[in-house]
Amino acid sequence: MGGRTVMTAALVSAAVCLGSASGLAGAAPAAMKDERTCRGTIGARSLDVDIRVPSRATCRLNRTRVDGNVKIYGNATLIATGVRVDGNIQAENARSVRVSGSRVGGSIQLKRGRRGPINLTRNTVDSDIQLFSNIGRSVVRRNVVDGNIQCKSNRPRPIGGANRVEGNKEDQCARL
Repeated sequence: MGGRTVMTAALVSAAVCLGSASGLAGAAPAAMKDERTCRGTIGARSLDVDIRVPSRATCRLNRTRVDGNVKIYGNATLIATGVRVDGNIQAENARSVRVSGSRVGGSIQLKRGRRGPINLTRNTVDSDIQLFSNIGRSVVRRNVVDGNIQCKSNRPRPIGGANRVEGNKEDQCARL
């Protein structure tokens, strides 16, 4: 009789687990944020979307609030002035990125930029600034960064200074 009780308890336990798992499987997936493609200028307005700067395009954000991320694609340019981005600003193989007088709730991550200037001045960044493997002039000046400034394999190394950093200034940005 004891073995039968243990077996019944095990079956009840398995049924409860399967019921829970099937309930999770039927749950709706998390909603993805809408995306807006930027070519040209977006002025002072609030957007509850991710911004996408497609290849070879130029996007100017002027006093725009973005309740999402900004992603810059190959050979594209972003010029952001006085913006608020609740997420990250990310670029890979971008032509040029200039962000000034802005607030970024996440990180600014710029990788493998192509010969165009990178200019990050007078921004407040709630996480990190990361510049990796960019070619061309990079300026990082007068930013307030709650995380780290990390720079590696950039040619030439980034210049600038007067950054207030809560975390570390690392590698090529150690003196900024």
